[in-house]
Amino acid sequence: MTQADLLVLLKADLNQMYPDAIRLAQLQHLLRVALQRISREGVTLQEPFSAEDGGLIVEYAAYLFRKRATNEPMPRDLRYALNNRIFSEKAGGQNAP
Repeated sequence: MTQADLLVLLKADLNQMYPDAIRLAQLQHLLRVALQRISREGVTLQEPFSAEDGGLIVEYAAYLFRKRATNEPMPRDLRYALNNRIFSEKAGGQNAP
């Protein structure tokens, strides 16, 4: 899964299939931020991303998009998925590089 694939999935998740140039730039920025924040938590991400990692990145970016309007805390399922990914990598699980 590539960055372009992630953008398509993020647009679908947010129901923004035909965004204008400014919104498109924002969505691309949110994907980069999500990648950096997930990496900062200790997860190693490499392109092409697995389906699971791609889903995690998109879910995190969608959360960042929605959070700006509602200031809601991170959804529990996203936190669990992120923690599971971190623990899996630390334990040498299947998602480890």
